[in-house]
Amino acid sequence: MEYIKTRAELRGAFDVTHEVAKRKVLRFLDGHTRSFIEKCPFLLIGSQDASGNGDVSPKGDFPGFVKILDEKTLAIPDRPGNNRLDTWENIIENPGVGLIFMIPGMNETLRINGQARLTLDKTLCSQMQVNNRPAKAVLIVKILEVYMHCAKAFIRSKLWSPDTWAPRADMPTLGQILKDHADLSGTASEFDAILDEAYRNSLW
Repeated sequence: MEYIKTRAELRGAFDVTHEVAKRKVLRFLDGHTRSFIEKCPFLLIGSQDASGNGDVSPKGDFPGFVKILDEKTLAIPDRPGNNRLDTWENIIENPGVGLIFMIPGMNETLRINGQARLTLDKTLCSQMQVNNRPAKAVLIVKILEVYMHCAKAFIRSKLWSPDTWAPRADMPTLGQILKDHADLSGTASEFDAILDEAYRNSLW
């Protein structure tokens, strides 16, 4: 198998970029993009460590959980998780991040590229509390690029169409998957019970 090696080779294999795709990129939040973020309950954060090893992490909360500090700055709260800290460790080494914001039922997405830093500032963590539980930390993102992404991927995948979804019962439970992947003793039901308890009591 041969692989593309140069930008010229890559560009030669595709049509010319549409002028709208070039001109749609903003360097700050406007009314449309602010409204999207304020209604958004879910996003993905792409990051890389100093060696270029990539990672993508989901973040979700109540709509509007991402705080807009100003037209070029976002604050994203961190909630209790598995404490692997893959994204946070990457950002310490390499501050470049890519964000994709998603609103359920909406096929268009919002993309933001920027530079990120992590803070434990008590005031900001407290401001982003839920159920009197402050954020564990807050990711501050300085916006370099912001633009809307078209709906083709969501239309092709029919992501929001329940009639296309595979039955959940066709996949094993997470407890079973973790037991197999980590070669754990105990039963899948025991691990599922632990997960259910965590979902009930430690989302925030």
